[in-house]
This record gives sequence, C-alpha cells and structure tokens, in this order.
Amino acid sequence: MRAVIAEDSILLRIGVVKILEMAGFEVVAEVGDAEGLLAAVAEHRPDIAVVDVRMPPGFTDEGVRAALRIRDQWPDTSVLMLSQYVEERYAAELIAANTSGIGYLLKQRVADVEEFIDMLRRVADGGTALDPQVVAQLLVRQRNDPLERLTERERDVLALMAEGRSNAAIAARLVVSESAVAKHINSILAKLDLPRADGDHRRVLAVLRFLEGGAASGA
Repeated sequence: MRAVIAEDSILLRIGVVKILEMAGFEVVAEVGDAEGLLAAVAEHRPDIAVVDVRMPPGFTDEGVRAALRIRDQWPDTSVLMLSQYVEERYAAELIAANTSGIGYLLKQRVADVEEFIDMLRRVADGGTALDPQVVAQLLVRQRNDPLERLTERERDVLALMAEGRSNAAIAARLVVSESAVAKHINSILAKLDLPRADGDHRRVLAVLRFLEGGAASGA
C-alpha cells in the first residue's frame, strides 16, 4: 500500500516513515503542512494519508480540514489522524463525515509500534480506529439518553466498537465469548432505537450516536 505523511515535526515524521516502511507501506510523499498534503494526495492518490491534526500556518485544525477535504474529493484514500491531545470533537466530526477508512490516534500511540501498525492497517483496509483515550473521555462526558439505558458491560462493548474493534477482538478484550458480545450488541442497537438496516450499518449508527453524544456534552 502507498502512503502520504503530513507532520510538521521532522523527528516524528521520520519515525512514522520508518514504521510504515517496516509495515510494508510505500511512503510516496512527506509534507509538513496541509497545502502540501492536499497537493501530494492529488498527485499520488495514496491508499492512506497519515495526518497531524494541527499544522502550519495556524496550528489549529488545518489537518482536520484537509482530512475532510480528502475524504470528500478522494474517498478511496483512507485517513489516519494524529493528535497531541484528546480532542474528541474532531474525532466525532471525522467519523460523522465518513464512516470508513478513518482513524484518530494520540501521537503517543506511535511508540507502541505493534499496536500502531495494527490500527494503521485497519484504517488502510477501510476500517475505523479511535484512540482508547478519546473513547474514554467520551464515556466520561456521556450523560444523554438513550445512552443512559445501557448497562456498564454494554457501554464497555460500545466503547470498543467505537475504537473500531471486531466482535472477536471485543470478546478477547473482555474475556467473554463472541456470542455474548453479539447479544450485547443486539441489546445496544435495540436500546438506542436505531432503525432497521443491515448489521454493519446499524453498528456504525451506534458508534455515531455514541460520538455525537460525547461531542454535544463536550460543547
């Protein structure tokens, strides 16, 4: 797979390049600002772009704005955002705009090379990956119905769903059977009053409800 990296910190950018190459990715461009990122994606049409949330010139949300534009103009390019701090509003905005091929991780997660590569590949393959700390902060801020209907274990399952984990991965993390996870998910979908649809679509809607609730309470 081919990748573009947008990160203004040279040291971190070098580290991410090395990790991607170690994981078998071809890094076709390295840039330090949002303008350069958009130009690189337009030229190379990579499978994934690894993007810093805050970049020159303003160091606010340049990376997020560029990521949303990439997902709109080049939907085949997945985007993995890297952030210095937990900014769940940006995570919610990205997921709400597109429910596949999106990731949002704290930069400290790069140090855990194996986990970072796993999340990177998940996003590149069209999945979703949210940093556990982002999910944890959303959980703390959740105070809105119908999320209050969920049991503690159902909230645990929903949090892991928001991280982008499969039923098998959730079962392994919670040390329960996959059938138990499936039952919890069915209960979550029912309690959130989600419309009838295919399983994957309802699963995404559940995560969106979770994120929207966190963003609203954070605001």
